[in-house]
Amino acid sequence: MRRVVITGAGTINPLGQSVPQTLAAMREGRCGIGPLQFRDVERLAVKIGAQVQGYDPEAVFNRQQLALYDRFTQFALIAAREALALSGLEFTGALADRSGVVLGTSGGGLTTQDENYRAVYEEGKNRVHPFVVPKLMNNAAASHVSMEFNLRGPSFTVATACASSNHAMGQAFQMVRSGLCTAMVTGGTEAMLCFGGVKAWEGLRVMSKDACRPFSATRNGMVQGEGGGVFVFEDYEHAKARGAEILAEVLGFAMTSDAADIVMPSKQGAARAIAGALKDGGIAKERVGYINAHGTGTAANDKTECAAVADVFGRHADRLMISSTKSMHGHLIGGTGAVELLACIMALRDGVIAPTIGYEEPDPECALDVVPNEAREASVDVVLSNAFAFGGLNAVLALGRV
Repeated sequence: MRRVVITGAGTINPLGQSVPQTLAAMREGRCGIGPLQFRDVERLAVKIGAQVQGYDPEAVFNRQQLALYDRFTQFALIAAREALALSGLEFTGALADRSGVVLGTSGGGLTTQDENYRAVYEEGKNRVHPFVVPKLMNNAAASHVSMEFNLRGPSFTVATACASSNHAMGQAFQMVRSGLCTAMVTGGTEAMLCFGGVKAWEGLRVMSKDACRPFSATRNGMVQGEGGGVFVFEDYEHAKARGAEILAEVLGFAMTSDAADIVMPSKQGAARAIAGALKDGGIAKERVGYINAHGTGTAANDKTECAAVADVFGRHADRLMISSTKSMHGHLIGGTGAVELLACIMALRDGVIAPTIGYEEPDPECALDVVPNEAREASVDVVLSNAFAFGGLNAVLALGRV
């Protein structure tokens, strides 16, 4: 079994259009949530979200590319370009054949789908653009990343709702660790902030109309966001031989299914995933210093996640730091785990723990150290990233400092 390290990272999200911008915002506890800006927003009951501001697609892509790239694909390509530039890898020859891409997304080209439903059903048009299918398909982002960077190995998309990114990164980790691949480009992307995307989520009645306040007794729901994060997972010996800068090591991964309810989370399922990641990485629970929580800000998720952490870590749970960056960048659904992995890397490399902002009042059912409102300096050696999705699908990654 090979060691797996992260040698590249890239992102575009409501906190920033690069990794340095995003980490600066996390350190400052900046909020990327605000009034939604798109067509027919006045018809929504929920009018807030975390949108990527100041982004002009035409400044990045040409007209021919925009005809093929839905917003979620654009985010993936922008993040991948930053990650590959940082890693210094070029995929040619045998390396290209032994490297691939696994990305997570939940909705895929939902913006394209929304626009074309409008054209056909609202405006009465009988024709749509011939590229609608290749533009909206869930694997579009992964396919375009593979084509742009000549990744000729295993390439596919994972769609497991809010756990999509973690599941994708877990698969990439296992492929490199097993020796199947030398390097994998992995992460997730999502662009659901359109009228139909928000309207559908409204129906679940889990959305906040004012703010995302994870773990606070005053929390009243989640807030949707958009964006993506992409990483380069690489064989440690390969990275070491070429003198690559190593951001962190991927130590373990586990995934479980609650097999219980389509929307209600399960403490047992979450706990089995957390414990499984520790076991997979051979990690003593006392070594874990920080957990980036799923922490959606809903009543059910936050108390269930805290109970699962308490069950797994026992007395050590009181010495853990656990925060939810969704309070800043919103819930990026299929892309959320990828952007949140940046907070894990920041904790390991910079000794800065991202805060849970918007925290107002302690909840006895969330009685852990949730790093309220302000970032904290702390030295940690091992961190976890939790993702728990609708459908009862759980995925937890363990990272360590190299």
